[in-house]
Amino acid sequence: MNRQPVLEGERLLLRPLTEADWPAFRAAGGDPAVWAIHPVHTRWQEPVLRAFFDDALAQGGALAVIDRDSGALVGSSRFQGHDPAASEVEIGWTFLATSHWGGAFNREMKRLMLGHALQHVETVVFRVGETNLRSRRAMEKIGGILTEREEVIEGPSGPIRHVVYAITRDSFAAGPLAA
Repeated sequence: MNRQPVLEGERLLLRPLTEADWPAFRAAGGDPAVWAIHPVHTRWQEPVLRAFFDDALAQGGALAVIDRDSGALVGSSRFQGHDPAASEVEIGWTFLATSHWGGAFNREMKRLMLGHALQHVETVVFRVGETNLRSRRAMEKIGGILTEREEVIEGPSGPIRHVVYAITRDSFAAGPLAA
């Protein structure tokens, strides 16, 4: 599975994230409101955001989210943890600038990413901070099914509990994002 495809929708272009994207990434992700209810609510601070950016580049699978009208980088997301044996990949580590909140942009980004991933795997998983109610509601709106899986991931300030949502090929084809 190509974890850094170029995906194009009506509003957004998703393309591989590069080192040259740092200034625009910082501008989009440097707003405290973006991270206010996120488990790592200090991510807007430059050293924390830079570590997040560097990790995205190191992990591979990171995408820059570009607003097609303005050409501006307005966020990022990743394909991570591809497991061919389990026929599974994670979509996550996603953020959008507050100017692009409200549903249409996130829905399009997830539709593009899911459409690509589900050509290669049977299941896409999403790990969401247990207390991140905005992201949990967004997952439910796009057809994410809350699984029994829970995970604890070590964060910069200690362990962070996550719940896991899943979308399968079949649920995607019958769900709210189906084309």
